[in-house]
Amino acid sequence: MKLFRTAFGAALLVTCLGQPALATTQNVIFNGTITPTCTLVIATNGTMTISPDLQTLSSHNSGGSAGTVTLTTTGGVSLSVDPVTTTTVPSADTTSTTWTPTYSSAGAHSIVETGSATAISTPGADLVSVHLAGTKGGSNRFANGNYQATVTLRCE
Repeated sequence: MKLFRTAFGAALLVTCLGQPALATTQNVIFNGTITPTCTLVIATNGTMTISPDLQTLSSHNSGGSAGTVTLTTTGGVSLSVDPVTTTTVPSADTTSTTWTPTYSSAGAHSIVETGSATAISTPGADLVSVHLAGTKGGSNRFANGNYQATVTLRCE
């Protein structure tokens, strides 16, 4: 009987050597999560010029220009501008100025000029134009000298 089992095992082995191996498969699953993100890259800084009545210093005035920022987002974010907190004015300018930042965008998302937050729900890339206007009230006027203000564009 032992000889029979050995002979049978050897015959089975020889038979199996001529046969292809049975194939098996398994699926490998990949998962990924993308959180709402955006990037802002400054393309150009803006330029403010004075109005003829000397009461408005703005990127909208003749000769002025918007600052430009490239925005790329996955969507699910909000775009906004913060109130201006950092300014430099000449010492001769002693009256108060009201600073008003605004923005608009063109590209994947068309946003009409606003100073309010805008929800962006879809992915894409945009060119954002950032404007700034400084305004004097009453009989106050801008004095000669260099002015600088910082606008923070926020995407979160």
